[in-house]
Amino acid sequence: MSYILYSLTLLALVLATALYISRSRWLPLLPIPEHLYHRLPSSFSSDVESGFTSSNFDLTSNVALGDSRAGLDQQGKRDIQKIMKSRKIGFDEARRIITEQRFAKNGIRPDGRPEDPKFVSFS
Repeated sequence: MSYILYSLTLLALVLATALYISRSRWLPLLPIPEHLYHRLPSSFSSDVESGFTSSNFDLTSNVALGDSRAGLDQQGKRDIQKIMKSRKIGFDEARRIITEQRFAKNGIRPDGRPEDPKFVSFS
């Protein structure tokens, strides 16, 4: 009896490992409802169409010049999109909030000065 249990456990472990390693191939084939998952754009033209641009952060020049890079940072876009939807604010305001959160995480005040008490500035 223990031999069968050991064999089934080993088979399940090998199968789970194989599925985890090959997830990039089979995960896009799963029928995920649209309201649960929104694929982020992966080029500058898609970023412009999705609203990740403004007069202060203009991506249209990148599109006009035929920039072939992948577009904006995926994690940053995800964070900005989440803030835009939850707080119902625009792109510039969401970008400002993300920047201030990153500043606070790295010990920088919202005005751009470090919080380090030993900081000395000569200006």
